[in-house]
Amino acid sequence: MRITRVLSTALLLAGLAAAPAAADSSPSASPSDDSSAPTQAGTSFRTATELDQGQQATASGSTGDYLYWSFAADAGQRPTVKATVKLPDTHAGETWQLDVYDGLRRRQACQYGAATRTAAQDATSLDLACTLRTVRAWSETWANDPLPGTYYVRLTVVDLQSSDLGLPVSTEVRVDSKDIGGSAAVDGSLAQPLTPGIAAKSASDEDSSSSTSAALSSIEPDGGWSSGWWSDRWVWTGVGGVLAALAGIGGYALTRGSGRPRRVPPPSM
Repeated sequence: MRITRVLSTALLLAGLAAAPAAADSSPSASPSDDSSAPTQAGTSFRTATELDQGQQATASGSTGDYLYWSFAADAGQRPTVKATVKLPDTHAGETWQLDVYDGLRRRQACQYGAATRTAAQDATSLDLACTLRTVRAWSETWANDPLPGTYYVRLTVVDLQSSDLGLPVSTEVRVDSKDIGGSAAVDGSLAQPLTPGIAAKSASDEDSSSSTSAALSSIEPDGGWSSGWWSDRWVWTGVGGVLAALAGIGGYALTRGSGRPRRVPPPSM
């Protein structure tokens, strides 16, 4: 009976501790209104079209164009970029590629997904996908780990015949993230997210002379950038400590016995 009470208490405490862990974890980006989704793409890193996670952006272009979008990814998220290319009715075989770069314009490797595919001559569309590694809150300077900040998506054709150059195509791009949580937490955080300047704006002073300054990207996660040392990994560490303490109490209760045996005489004075 005593062991049953100990185990019941342990399970109750574990459930109560796990509840705030699920509530405090950063939620994934919620789908936003598609009416505000971008309908065009940029042609370079500096003119990349900002895209919120959960939106499906569309753009029209020509075969051979470089199409760019940008989105924000926070620590603990595992972004997945999906793109669909709608090809013209008549075309030869061609290969399309989907690349993802971080705020430092370092190309990020895809954990899985077909980021490069070849369309057959009779294909009407082509689907590409790239799932990045989990975004880390902090990394060594020599590492190429994905860090919180702006990410760039580049979609282009990498192999085609000259006769197909300039043919009209339409594209669809969507970014979603899975919240990994404390299992990917690290000890440390960036001072600021990797959000570089994306444009140059001019300002006039009293002497009517103009000056230019970099404008930082305004895109960020719905709940803002995460910061601080807290993660749900601390909750599970606390739960483990409580369970270890209860296990020690239960072991002591099982091994201590019922006291002095009845037939043992008391010690003589």
